[in-house]
Amino acid sequence: MSLIAVTGGTGFVGSHLIDLALARGHRLRALTRRPQPAREGIVWVEGALDRPESLGALVEGCDSVIHVAGIINGSDEDFRRGNVLGTEAMIDAATRAGIRRFIHVSSLAAREPGLSAYGRSKAESEESVIASGGDWTIIRPPAVYGPGDREILELFRLARSGVVPLPPGGSLSVIAVSDLCRLLLDCVDAHASITHLYEPDDGHQGGWSHVEFARMIGRAIGRRVLPLSVPARILRWVAAADGRIRGSGAKLTPDRVAYFCHPDWTISPARRPPEGLWRPQLDTAQGLAETAAWYKAAGWL
Repeated sequence: MSLIAVTGGTGFVGSHLIDLALARGHRLRALTRRPQPAREGIVWVEGALDRPESLGALVEGCDSVIHVAGIINGSDEDFRRGNVLGTEAMIDAATRAGIRRFIHVSSLAAREPGLSAYGRSKAESEESVIASGGDWTIIRPPAVYGPGDREILELFRLARSGVVPLPPGGSLSVIAVSDLCRLLLDCVDAHASITHLYEPDDGHQGGWSHVEFARMIGRAIGRRVLPLSVPARILRWVAAADGRIRGSGAKLTPDRVAYFCHPDWTISPARRPPEGLWRPQLDTAQGLAETAAWYKAAGWL
């Protein structure tokens, strides 16, 4: 099996990716800001995307890079530094090490760069990957859920109260973290995926309406919920209040409101990965129930 350099390995998606990669027999080098417990099959490299010397150590001897790390909340400058400059630093490190295979985790938000600073930074990161001239593959996940996720956790907690505030009417695609990680690893040695941009999902045609998804979460925790669509102007007011109260820890920011209120966050069927490469395995209702069970066991819900 190959030796893969991984960024973002201590985060939600990255930690699941590492578990699956090791289970498949891959060897890994993974970037971390803090010391991690020793684990067979993985070498932790202490460093960060803004420390070029650590990136050189990360990619040394590797066959490919899976770049998961990114910023999902912050200022315009945070997004640029973490998502654009961080990606460019990884591309540079891979190029210097002679590594051509580069798998980049972007976001469906990159499809609408004018809506948010986050989406714009992800779109710019994609441009940098494409311009590199390497053997790249770009993955644009929609909303990712699964054990250990702290973003969709907020919806589970709202569902427990019986009322789930939602953006104005719209639809979204989702994907289980286990299915996303399978795709990332399936692409490593898949020559046919080189220079392709994929938008994977759970296979549900047309995605889910916000109301359908809220009700599925309610069923996952055994609670009947009232989905409540909230006008964009109210969400903007709530985001401002959340920022004043929780500061940098705010979950609802003006930037997020901008893309939450977009009516169509479903994947493009034309960009779905070909079935010969990958197909989703986890039914979303089952996956949400398993996620709810994990939250409860961990004391998060």
